Amino acid sequence: MTRRIIRIIFYTIFLLPAAGIAQKISSVEIDGAKTISTNKYLNWIKISTDSKLFQGIEDSISCRVTEGLRNEGFYNSEIKINIESADTSSAKIIVSVRENSQTKISKINFSCSSKTDSVFIHQTFSQLQNQILVQANLNYTFSEILDRYENSGFPFAKIKIESIFFYNDSSSGEHFADLFLSVNPGEKSSIEVIEVAGNTKTKDYVITRALGVSKGEEYNQELIDLIPDRLNRLKFFENVEQPEFYFNPKNEGVLKINIKEKQTNNFDGIFGYVPASSSNAKGYFTGYININLKNLFGTGRAAAIQWQQKDRSSQEFELSYLEPWIFNYPFNIELSLFQRKQDSTYIQRTYEGQLEFLATQEISASALVNWQSTIPSERINKVFTVFNSNAFTSGVNLKIDTRDDVYSPKRGLYLLNTYEYTQKDITGPAEYITADTETKTTFQRLELDFAIYHEIFKDQVAALGIHARELKGSEVEISDLYYLGGTKTLRGYRENQFQGNRILWSNLEYRYLLSQRSFTFVFFDTGYFLRNGDEANSISEISEFKYGYGFGLNIETSLGILGVSFALGKGDSFSEGKIHFGIMNEF
Repeated sequence: MTRRIIRIIFYTIFLLPAAGIAQKISSVEIDGAKTISTNKYLNWIKISTDSKLFQGIEDSISCRVTEGLRNEGFYNSEIKINIESADTSSAKIIVSVRENSQTKISKINFSCSSKTDSVFIHQTFSQLQNQILVQANLNYTFSEILDRYENSGFPFAKIKIESIFFYNDSSSGEHFADLFLSVNPGEKSSIEVIEVAGNTKTKDYVITRALGVSKGEEYNQELIDLIPDRLNRLKFFENVEQPEFYFNPKNEGVLKINIKEKQTNNFDGIFGYVPASSSNAKGYFTGYININLKNLFGTGRAAAIQWQQKDRSSQEFELSYLEPWIFNYPFNIELSLFQRKQDSTYIQRTYEGQLEFLATQEISASALVNWQSTIPSERINKVFTVFNSNAFTSGVNLKIDTRDDVYSPKRGLYLLNTYEYTQKDITGPAEYITADTETKTTFQRLELDFAIYHEIFKDQVAALGIHARELKGSEVEISDLYYLGGTKTLRGYRENQFQGNRILWSNLEYRYLLSQRSFTFVFFDTGYFLRNGDEANSISEISEFKYGYGFGLNIETSLGILGVSFALGKGDSFSEGKIHFGIMNEF
């Protein structure tokens, strides 16, 4: 009795603790891998060395390897797991695999309640014959059938795998599978009710007219998928999600649009005072004011006022108004007034009207007219600057916009192509009008804006913009020229630093999205300008190619998209870099 007690105490103190210490895995070996690499097997197993053995580890490994092999089309494989203990503290796992051949689809048997679609379904399923039985092949073929149904009024179509019969071909040694499927189109549906939720300000009709679908229309998934992009282009909402479709208690098809409105009325501005540099001079104010009122009274109307005082002698003022969908037809009217005071050279005032026809949700065409007057500034020293003139311009443009978002697109393109014809009358100053001066002249303007966006990786977008301006005509003055340089054209240079009758510039950006409409980016800009010579005014031809590069950040704020970038121009040192700052508020 005493000996038995001593033996029990010995086992309890010395042996049981040792038995309770779990063995560690010293290595995992794969035996028999042929088609599939050893590393792939180890990735499926997901068990690392020095981890502890646990009860049921053989079943876990077997299930993981089996699933991995089936995803590669090996449904006829054999797996054996062996655990070899090196000592009481470590063990080696050996996974023996016999892959055998991949399983091919031999026959597809299906049932469908719609006999009219049986020919199409049979032809589509026949694409699977002799294909490897993997999920990717099934998904591609099933999607082709379901897309056809969804785009022809059947949003609830289903394909179900009823059973799979596996067998070996004794003559070839290959492994095959016969599939037994059922196709259920579901109930044919129409959009009988359009329901909008989340709009506290925007009128329902403003949203529904932008959808591209109407009540009573047959359900079409392709059109439904376009709705978020179309609503995002209105610029009134946060990123719009995919609409919902369901049947209400009256068995009516309901298309529900969920939106979240954002702040559309923005005001931002900054003022500064530059003191006098000498006792004979006076100080002056500089500043910038931007009032942007979009979606006025929830009707889609818009108005904007901008004022900018760059220095003592330069000032810009702009007033714009947009009236959408005139008399409920797809026509927009935009009216604007723009005035520029350029240094002590001239004052230019432009009145413009534009009628836009919305051919589709992505394509529109416009006719425009404007009247412009240019008045040379009075100068103490009588020096010619520009003529006193009036100009009338008519033109047309074509716009294509497939971007998924105006402010931060991930995909799509934007194209705006404009042609303008100008008739200009020179009325003074009389002392500078000679017999050789053409008091009546004509201009032609060609303008092109193109941008394309592509999401290379998740939240990483490449953006490329190409822009061109061309002015053709005689008696071209400084007030007629195009400007290049600054935040919106060629970064790394002062605003409107260069002037020319021909300008070209490109913007290449690589963006990393921080949120839906906030991103950091690096960029490379190029620019070219040409100003033709004018012998009568002793002006030589000037042309240069410039480039700028740097990095920046765009952040969505309640005022709009705040953009800040640091840019270096051609030949600049780091200390000569320029900081560009601006609010992007599209009218």
